[in-house]
Amino acid sequence: MKILVVSDTHGREGNLALMLRRLKPIDHLIHCGDLDDHMDKIREMAECPCTFVGGNNDYYSSLPGEAVVEFGDYRIFVTHGHLYGVHFGLGGVQKAAVARACNCAFFGHTHVPYLDAAMSPYGLTTLNPGSATLPRQPGRRPSCAVMEIDRFGKAHFSIRYLNASGSLEVGQ
Repeated sequence: MKILVVSDTHGREGNLALMLRRLKPIDHLIHCGDLDDHMDKIREMAECPCTFVGGNNDYYSSLPGEAVVEFGDYRIFVTHGHLYGVHFGLGGVQKAAVARACNCAFFGHTHVPYLDAAMSPYGLTTLNPGSATLPRQPGRRPSCAVMEIDRFGKAHFSIRYLNASGSLEVGQ
């Protein structure tokens, strides 16, 4: 099973379209917020089930602020992160995930990719896919994340970066 995780597209889906072209087929898309009410367009592009949460720039959206999704043994807390102070640390979002009996926390908001699959002090995998359109990390490369569950039920996580030629490179 392949799950694409994105965030902070801000109504600009060009890079997301490239990412999808490179990664399809995918089984599920998770969007961690700030999509500017483009759920239908993204769902149509992805051609698979999608989970969306609202972000701080989704002003007029009726999207929930958080969601919990399950894939096999993985229970994932999905949020944008702004309500949990992710710019100042990950403790808030991690505690919220644990309170919901989740073993993964996916968030956005910072536009900086982050992956701790080594199980944080709270015993969960913490993931921020960065931004597909407005990256803020050094090098400012658009990014997404992929969660692949192998035939034994074990999840493998990676951050993928879009390069100038439109290819995706695995990063950390």
